Amino acid sequence: MKCHSNTNEFTMANLRFKALELVEGRSTAEPLVPEGKISEYFGTDVFGLEKMEGALAPSIFKQVRKAIENGKKITDDQAEAIAQAVKTWAIEKGVTHYTHWFQPLTGSTAEKHDSFFDASKGIEVLKGSALVRQEPDASSFPNGGIRSTFEARGYTAWDPSSPMFVWGNTLCIPTVFVSYTGELLDYKSPLLKSLDAVNKAATRVCKYFDRNVSKVSASLGCEQEYFVVDRALFNSRPDLVLAGRTVFGSHPAKGQQLDDHYFASIPTRVYNFMRDFEGEALKMGIPVSTRHNEVAPAQFEVAPLYEEVNMASDHNKLLQDIMDRVAERHDLKVLFHEKPFAGLNGSGKHNNFSLIADTGVNLFQPSSSARDNLQFLVFFVNTIMAVYEHAALLRASIASAGNDHRLGANEAPPAIVSVFIGSELSAVLDELEHNGNVKVEKGDNMYMKLGIDKIPEILLDNTDRNRTSPFAFTGNKFEYRAVGSDANCGAPMSVLSLIVADRLKKFADAVDAEVEKGKEKRLAIVDILREYIKESKAVRFEGDGYSQEWEDEAERRGLPNVKSTPEALDAYTSDATVSLFESTGVMSRRELEARKEILLENYVRKIQIESRLMSDLATNHVIPTAVKYQNELITNARGLKDLGLDASGVIPTIEKVSQYVSSLTEDITAMVNERKEVNQIEDMEEQALAYCKNIKERYFDKIRHSVDKLELYVDDEDWPLAKYREMLFLR
Repeated sequence: MKCHSNTNEFTMANLRFKALELVEGRSTAEPLVPEGKISEYFGTDVFGLEKMEGALAPSIFKQVRKAIENGKKITDDQAEAIAQAVKTWAIEKGVTHYTHWFQPLTGSTAEKHDSFFDASKGIEVLKGSALVRQEPDASSFPNGGIRSTFEARGYTAWDPSSPMFVWGNTLCIPTVFVSYTGELLDYKSPLLKSLDAVNKAATRVCKYFDRNVSKVSASLGCEQEYFVVDRALFNSRPDLVLAGRTVFGSHPAKGQQLDDHYFASIPTRVYNFMRDFEGEALKMGIPVSTRHNEVAPAQFEVAPLYEEVNMASDHNKLLQDIMDRVAERHDLKVLFHEKPFAGLNGSGKHNNFSLIADTGVNLFQPSSSARDNLQFLVFFVNTIMAVYEHAALLRASIASAGNDHRLGANEAPPAIVSVFIGSELSAVLDELEHNGNVKVEKGDNMYMKLGIDKIPEILLDNTDRNRTSPFAFTGNKFEYRAVGSDANCGAPMSVLSLIVADRLKKFADAVDAEVEKGKEKRLAIVDILREYIKESKAVRFEGDGYSQEWEDEAERRGLPNVKSTPEALDAYTSDATVSLFESTGVMSRRELEARKEILLENYVRKIQIESRLMSDLATNHVIPTAVKYQNELITNARGLKDLGLDASGVIPTIEKVSQYVSSLTEDITAMVNERKEVNQIEDMEEQALAYCKNIKERYFDKIRHSVDKLELYVDDEDWPLAKYREMLFLR
C-alpha cells in the first residue's frame, strides 16, 4: 500500500484506505439474542389480543375482539379502556413515549414521538382520543397536489387490525394517514379497502361450495432480499450514501459466476447480525423463519411465515427498520436498493399470495375432495384472468427508479407480466378448455378427482419453479416475484387483492345469471371457467422469461412490455383503472392522479440525484485522479527517453487514460447541459419521461463505462472509490 505523504490532506483515496483499515481491524460483535426458547419471547414486545385479553374487562375485550376481527369501528369507551391498558403495559416495559407509526408515500415509515408524561398533571397519560387519532403535518408529505403548503392539517388514525408494539422506549401505534379532506395519503389505507373487497367477493364465491364460510383473508409471505456491506466502506462511497446504489464500479474478476455464494456458509459477521435482528423481530411478533445467502456475493435473504396481508405488510417495513438499526451495532450497512451493484444479481421482495377461508381452507390448495378441487380451479383461474385483464396495472404497482435497473436484466422477471403455472396444470387447463376432460397415466403421485366429467383430474404438487416468471403459481400460492426489494408491499398487494376481488365478483354475477336461467350450478361454474381459460391464455407462459424470443412472442400476443417507470405509471389513471378503484370505493380518480404524480416526482428526484452524483464524482474525484496519473505516466515516459530507454510500453496506457478522460468530460458536460433543459419542463409526466430518455438512457451507461475503464487503468493506490472486490467479500 502506498504511503500518502501528507496525512492531513483529504482525498477520497485516503478515505478509502482508512475505511479498509477499519474493516481489517473489526472484531466480530456478538448478537444480543434473547435468552430462552423462541416460544418464550416471541411477541413479548407486542400488545396483541392475548395481552389485551389479560388487561381488559371480559365484556370489553369481547366487543373489541369482535370489532377487530370484523373490521368494525371501536367505540370511544373501548378506545379509552385500551389506551389505559396499553399505557400500563408499556410503562412496565420502560416506555416513555408513544407515536402513530404510519407509511406515507415517501416509501419509508414515519413517526412523531409524544411523551406519556403530562407536566400539568405530573403523571403519565394516554387518552383514548390520542390512541385513535393524531394530527401530523400533512403538507410536508407527498400529496400529489391534494394539499397546498399552507393547508397542513392531516390525520393519522389507529388501525386496530395491526397490533401495537414497542421499539426502544417508544410505543408504536400502526395507523392510516389521510388528508384533512379525507383523501388517502399512505399505502395502508387503500390496502385495507382492497382487502375488504377481496374478502367480500371471495366469501360470496366460497358459499357456492361451503355455506359455513363467513370470511376470507388474503395472506402474504415476503421473501426479503438485501445486501450487506461494512459501514466504513459504505460511508466512503457518496453514491451509496445518497442514492443507495453504486453509480460507478468495475466488475471484480470474481463475482457470482461460480454460483458459490448461493446457500453457502453464512459469513460470521453477517450470521451474528442475522441472529441479532431476528431476535428483535421475533420479540415484535414478526415470524421470521428462513435465512440464507443469495446469488450475488454479499447478498442475503430473510423470509417470514405467512400472515394476513395487512399485518405482513406492516411487519415487512418494520423488519427493514429493525435491520437498519441492528446493523449499526455490527458496523454494517444493509442495502435494500434493487440494484446496488451493476453486473450482479438484483434484489427483490417476492410476495407470496394466498386466500384463506375462516374454515381453515387455503383456496389455492388442491386436495382430494371433489368439491374443494372445483373450488380451487375457480380461484386459480379467476386469479389468472385478473392478471390478464390488469397486467399493466400490476406492472405499475411495482414501478420505481430502483426496480427499473433490475427488471428484465437476466436476474429478475421481465417487465412483461405473465403467469407461470407449470406443465401439468397447463395441460389440465388446456384439456378443460378444449375437451372438458383429461386422460393422464397414473403413476406414484396422488391425483385429485373433481367428481364431474367436465373437470379433469389434477396432479397434486405438480408445479416446478420458474425464476424468470414475474407471477408464478408454486403449489398453493401465487408468487409475485417482480416486486422490488425496497418497495412497500401495500402498493402491489392493494392492486392484486383488488383485481382478484373484481374478477371474483364478475364471476359470481355470471354464475348467478346462468343459474337463474336454469343451468345446474356446477356446470355453470365449469362453462364460465372454460371461457376464462380461453380468454386469458395469452398471459400464460412456461418458458424462459429472460429470452428475446419471449419478448417477441409477448408482442405477438399483445401483452404490454413497459420497461420504464414513467411509461408504466400511465396505468394508474387509465379509464379501466379508475373504474376499478372507484366502483369498489378504494380510491377516487383524484387520489389516483395524485398517486401517479407523487410516483413520477419520486422518479424524477431519484434520477436527478444519481445524475448529480455522477457529475460530482466524475468531475471532482475521478477526472482529477486520472489526469494526475496520466501526468505521472508522461513524466515517467520522458524520463525513460532521457535515459535512452524504450518508453513504448507506457504509451498505450497514456493514450487509453486520455481517451476515457476525454469521453468522460464530454459526456458529463453534455449531461449537465441536458439536465438544465429537462429541469425547465413544468409538466411532471413530461419531465419524468425526459429524465428517463434524455438523461438516464442517453448518458448513464456511457459515463459509467468511461469511469469503470479508468478504474482498471489508474493506479489502485490513487483510485478514490472503494472497489467492488473490497465491498462485496465480507467475512
